[in-house]
Amino acid sequence: MSIIWTLIVGGLIGWFAGLLLGRDIPGGIVGNILAGIVGAWLGSLLLGEWGPELGGFFIIPALIGSAILILILSFILGKARK
Repeated sequence: MSIIWTLIVGGLIGWFAGLLLGRDIPGGIVGNILAGIVGAWLGSLLLGEWGPELGGFFIIPALIGSAILILILSFILGKARK
């Protein structure tokens, strides 16, 4: 059950970070899940572990880390398309 909860929370974090930035995440649901999980890891490295926790993710650093990841990915993919 813990893996399912991690996937759900990671997907929601990735989806919400994409909404905040107004950018689509490549890969749909799988992309949202990966952006949420990797973004949570990145956010905890950069900002530490603070704020409310849900499903093993600290929400605020996870959202910020996911937003940073989405910005980096959209920049790289935008350059690759040109």
